[in-house]
Amino acid sequence: MRILLVGYGKMGQLVGDLAPQYGCEVAGVVDPISPRHGGGADDPRWKGVDVAIDFSVPESVIANMPALARQGINIVLGTTGWSAHEPQLRKAVDAANVGIVAAPNFSTGVVLFDALVGEAARLFAAQTEFGAFLHESHHAAKKDAPSGTALLLKKTMEQAGLSRAIDVASTRAGYIPGIHTVGFDGPAETVTLTHTARDRTAFARGALAAAKWVHGRRGWYTMRDVLGIKAG
Repeated sequence: MRILLVGYGKMGQLVGDLAPQYGCEVAGVVDPISPRHGGGADDPRWKGVDVAIDFSVPESVIANMPALARQGINIVLGTTGWSAHEPQLRKAVDAANVGIVAAPNFSTGVVLFDALVGEAARLFAAQTEFGAFLHESHHAAKKDAPSGTALLLKKTMEQAGLSRAIDVASTRAGYIPGIHTVGFDGPAETVTLTHTARDRTAFARGALAAAKWVHGRRGWYTMRDVLGIKAG
């Protein structure tokens, strides 16, 4: 399977390094600030690429994703911060009849963690004496705060029936790959759930697994679809 790396920062390079383990060949790189840049998303040389894996920046997603879709390339979208443009991006995917897996976090552990958080929120929803909070930590260079994963977890909690306020806080320091803690605090006790990423390989491996899964599919999917997790 031939893949295109859109964005060649730390994540893009890691995906490229791990690609052979997943039976994937890197066809090229789309990243104007990288010496590996082989052309824009609309370059005809990418015809025949099966899946593009995007770990770039939100501003690039808005232009690149529709261009890739028009070329018939399926997409794995790991960049965050583009949610305000989701309606137009969905239209581009539908019009081109391609497949996409879009997720704020491609770690298998985080996807399962999200499902657990939803169940915990459902159980605590009726316990009104418990307040809810969410704290996430990432490396100093991460631009969005709260993270896309934190926003996903908050949405999951709300959809599970937790209607009261959820306090969300972010930390940006050093080289932290990612830590997310969800807590429920009562008058005399606290329950917390935490996911800790030890390095970025979990995200890269998840993205490559998603690329293999979405190859040949049509439509808009998430990592829950990839892992076969039904909506709670």
